[in-house]
Amino acid sequence: MSLRVRVFFAAVGIVLVVVLGASAWLWNRSAAYGFNSIWRRGGTYWISIKADDPRLSPAMQLSLSNPEPVATAGPFAWREVEKGFEVSELPVMVGGRQVDTILLNRIDPALYRFVARNAPAGNMGIDEWEKVLPKAVLIVNGSYYNLKGAPDTPMLSEGVPMGPKDYDAKAGVFIAGDGFADIKDLSAQTWQTAFQGATNAMVSYPLLLGPDGETHVPVKSRWLANRTFVAKDGDGRMIVGTTKEAFFPLDRLADFLKASPLNLKIALNFDGGPIACQSVRLNGFQRKFYAKWEAQVYGDEVRLLRWPISSANWAMPMVLTVERRGDG
Repeated sequence: MSLRVRVFFAAVGIVLVVVLGASAWLWNRSAAYGFNSIWRRGGTYWISIKADDPRLSPAMQLSLSNPEPVATAGPFAWREVEKGFEVSELPVMVGGRQVDTILLNRIDPALYRFVARNAPAGNMGIDEWEKVLPKAVLIVNGSYYNLKGAPDTPMLSEGVPMGPKDYDAKAGVFIAGDGFADIKDLSAQTWQTAFQGATNAMVSYPLLLGPDGETHVPVKSRWLANRTFVAKDGDGRMIVGTTKEAFFPLDRLADFLKASPLNLKIALNFDGGPIACQSVRLNGFQRKFYAKWEAQVYGDEVRLLRWPISSANWAMPMVLTVERRGDG
């Protein structure tokens, strides 16, 4: 065997060892979710930029400006598309112009059932969830997940417990069962107690609005992202909302919801960022929204989340779905 051939095979062997070693490390760290995140979007990385960088959306640049902008709700109206299911878009206004929009759904839990779901492999984005759940009239991202795509907080999915068994929850939990849905404040009860009687549930944080009518976001932040929240209004209807832009850090979202005309009695934040997608499929109304924004802000430094495949449909390991009662 010639020297050139030996060098070639040695190089191939080194490459295989490196690839196999990297694959073993990735599997040990993130299992199938890690491989699918690379397959779907080429992985994820952060870039450091300034607050006025044009790679941020105009809404994000405005949010990071000084003085801090104050947002108010613009005019909106509910539209009942099917009995017990209403939709709307709530304008977010600053200085007389619209800077963001909250995609709203108002649902009567007596007519619709809520299901918490997990797909840890990382192969399910909003498009794939639509395909496997043709009867779901609403699909949004749910609570937090770990590096392997499994629930990072306690969860019930159709009566099956998931996520950590030992978890100190002090914020809130969404629960649903036969003919009801609700949000519970966990500052005075355990999540195990709150789960009783529910068939679907997700512990999440922070509690944006508490039953005392006050905001419950413990830390002021400038972390910006597309947001998803679930809430209950004064008539016992569940409201699920998703922001189209990344204008709000969590504390300002809580303040906005408190002052809004939505008549919210309690509201719970779900996970945010590019996973905060929303699908609505009703008779006579269709909505599909793909999220894309997340930025960590530390003083004057902004770290913007990026990924190589810009057209990627992000995986959603945790989702909350809504179905007509009787369709399940």
